[in-house]
Amino acid sequence: MSPTPVIYIIYYSTYGHIYTMAKAVQKGLESQGVDVKIFQIAETLPEEVLTKMYAPPKQDVPIITVDDLKNADGILWGIPTRFGTMPAQIKTFLDSTGGLWQSGALAGKFTGIFFSTAVQHGGQETTAFTTITYFAHHGMVYVPLGFANPHLFDNSEVIGGSPYGAGTIANGDGSRQPSEKELSIAETQGENFAKTVKTFVAGKSA
Repeated sequence: MSPTPVIYIIYYSTYGHIYTMAKAVQKGLESQGVDVKIFQIAETLPEEVLTKMYAPPKQDVPIITVDDLKNADGILWGIPTRFGTMPAQIKTFLDSTGGLWQSGALAGKFTGIFFSTAVQHGGQETTAFTTITYFAHHGMVYVPLGFANPHLFDNSEVIGGSPYGAGTIANGDGSRQPSEKELSIAETQGENFAKTVKTFVAGKSA
């Protein structure tokens, strides 16, 4: 019997949209029988700034450490877009992974991204482009979503996501929550990512 793959969901969320998406991704992963652990990236903004931003309290989710990354077979990152790229909190964390790069600890691990932007054209795909460079330097294997969910073909309403990963549109004031269609896409991403990692782990152990 092949070992059960361990997949991490690592996210940063100011207003909770990405956390909601992460739970849908988790549902998809767990439907395929993999071991899922969910973490959040540490906040770097001071509390007084978060208060002025009307940011709600953080979720009761463990903070990821660099060393934790070595224990996962696959990692899905929940990234809220800032001006078409990742926010400073995630960049700070990824910039701290130099030791793992030097040792090759993440080489061959599978990875992917899901997103949140304020508006439909807020840069979900450019966020993927500017994050993939980290994965390439680590030798990680990026697993795109493709058009695996039919809602990605739906033009009847605003729907986040792209071939690069699931996504949601939050509005500039954060008033829009992930729709059922966006959550369905996120769940599909989790399912397909799990299948890819399971196939590799099973083959490796055969």
